[in-house]
Amino acid sequence: MRLIVESSKPIRAAATYVRLSVFVIERGIDLRDEFDDKDTDQEVYAVLFDEKTPVSTCRFEQTDENTLKIGRVATLKAYRGKGLGKRVLTAMEKYAKQLGLTKSLIHSEVTAEGFYEKMGYSVASKPFFEDGVPCVIVKKDL
Repeated sequence: MRLIVESSKPIRAAATYVRLSVFVIERGIDLRDEFDDKDTDQEVYAVLFDEKTPVSTCRFEQTDENTLKIGRVATLKAYRGKGLGKRVLTAMEKYAKQLGLTKSLIHSEVTAEGFYEKMGYSVASKPFFEDGVPCVIVKKDL
């Protein structure tokens, strides 16, 4: 497997493939909700490939001078439970540290809280709905 973190058109397309497969087709999230105004040509993604197939991804967003917001974390169903989500998250945190960022936050689906807690995140909000899905904010110092 190989992991790439960048904003090139091929990597954005690979991230789109995973997000479309997981969020839109599998989970039923509306296409307009999943692909928002943050999906620009400059947006950085971490994408993990199994040979030529993109299998896991997440999106970089800098919310202020110190904070990374990781978004759109997704792994294809056949690849879940193998630590691939952890790999793309860790790569994105490393990328953020190289830029001098010191904090990370994620709008986590409530069902994924345990996954993020194992990665050192802690819940920092009450539950809320985002795109019709119950979520909480989780935070971590990088």
